[in-house]
Amino acid sequence: MLKLDDVRVSLAGHTVLRGVTFELPQGKTAVLVGRNGSGKTTTLRAIMGLVPLTGGSMSLGGTDLLAAADHQRAALGIGYAPEDRRMIPAFSVEENLLLPAVALNLSKEVKGERLSAVYDLMPELADLRKRPGGSLSGGQGKMVALARALVVATKAILLDEPFQGLAPALALNYARTLAKVRDARGDLALLITESSPQLLAGVADRALKIERGEVSETTLAALGH
Repeated sequence: MLKLDDVRVSLAGHTVLRGVTFELPQGKTAVLVGRNGSGKTTTLRAIMGLVPLTGGSMSLGGTDLLAAADHQRAALGIGYAPEDRRMIPAFSVEENLLLPAVALNLSKEVKGERLSAVYDLMPELADLRKRPGGSLSGGQGKMVALARALVVATKAILLDEPFQGLAPALALNYARTLAKVRDARGDLALLITESSPQLLAGVADRALKIERGEVSETTLAALGH
């Protein structure tokens, strides 16, 4: 379970998160809805240790996240796909997928198993595995970012604005892929931020709304409008 309790963050002297509190069990998917600047990205970055907390606590499966440095969060089983794809253009798709596994010093056997599992979920990436990352379209790059997060995720996946910049047809395909991930990986908690979350109405188990750095529960029905 991913748990945030009274999480507060201030950046450059401005309060961004004001006592964010929620729990997300394994096997469940939540969408964090909010306008630009509401604190969605900061919430994910706080979980990953990329911004410091001014108060509160966070845990994953009972492990205190604040006791782990930012570079150790992935080793705890968290996969993270930021809004920008952050791929190395000269590396092949497969090399980009394996980057976090290499950083975590996973064994060759484990890397092979994780890669096979990703290709089973997203066979289109197996066809692209030898192409350089810099040659991909925006939609393909988003898929690679999701797959790269899956390579290291054993407990949770954080996706920041995954539909941003995608054409409607590509966004729909991405939503279908998310549904496959949710169904195939019941061991994962999925937290997805979105400004316009209509495509997630059929994927998310619950919806959270963030306004001015404060999170409240909302209804899934609201995502369909």
